[in-house]
Amino acid sequence: MTVPITDADDPRLTDYTSLTDVALRRIREPAEGLFMAESTLVIQRALAAGHRLRSVLVAPRWLPDIGDILAAAEQMAAPVYVAHEPILQAITGFHLHRGALAAMHRPQPRVVADVVAGARRVVVLEDLVDHTNVGAVFRSAAALGVEAVLVTPSCADPLYRRSVRVSMGSVFTIGWTRVEPWPAGMTVLRDLGFTIAALSVRPGAVDLADVAARPPDRLCWVLGTEGDGLAAATLAAADLTVAIGMHAGVDSLNAAAAAAVAFWATRPLPL
Repeated sequence: MTVPITDADDPRLTDYTSLTDVALRRIREPAEGLFMAESTLVIQRALAAGHRLRSVLVAPRWLPDIGDILAAAEQMAAPVYVAHEPILQAITGFHLHRGALAAMHRPQPRVVADVVAGARRVVVLEDLVDHTNVGAVFRSAAALGVEAVLVTPSCADPLYRRSVRVSMGSVFTIGWTRVEPWPAGMTVLRDLGFTIAALSVRPGAVDLADVAARPPDRLCWVLGTEGDGLAAATLAAADLTVAIGMHAGVDSLNAAAAAAVAFWATRPLPL
């Protein structure tokens, strides 16, 4: 059902208000059971992965390009709110230029053992706070053979709008859940046969090339927060610490770049 919108304060649009307020949205969205999918491509990938629409917000000029989304909205009885660009910007707080924006029902959390079942490559994101990095790690994971992502309690939300957009919808195609408590949650992974490899530049770490030469059958990478890296308790509990060799006096890589290098170096061979 297409619903014309002429007032930015329309109470039906509360899902879309203050989208640029990160602190507010990171609390509101999980509490209210929703997440936002931005751009036609991301919405399509969310729908393909089985996620359900709450509603769609779109400018009139984009309607001819989102026929499949409109059909899904009709099937799910989700309203499609249509408003001109100035009203859209007043509602969301930014210029919507990627086609459409959708509020979607947030899925229920999954059990760690179910998410990693059958996986040979897994990654844990420990307290990453940058949503761009989280989305980039998901995209690299999906592209390079990592089959599940676990995030610690303080890690940024993978379903936050920026994370979803940067991942190009990979958050919908790769299994993920929160692992808690942490680092005690390593026990579950180790019991399932995973070797826990902490990515860190601390002295005495094994070189990534050595791990890549003979990677464990089931390998779980652990990546630390952007500033301080992995917690001391995490490093102590891991099975091994692995470093990426650096040149030109550079001490380390950005978390997302380091993840991509480690994933590529230890990508599993086809069964």
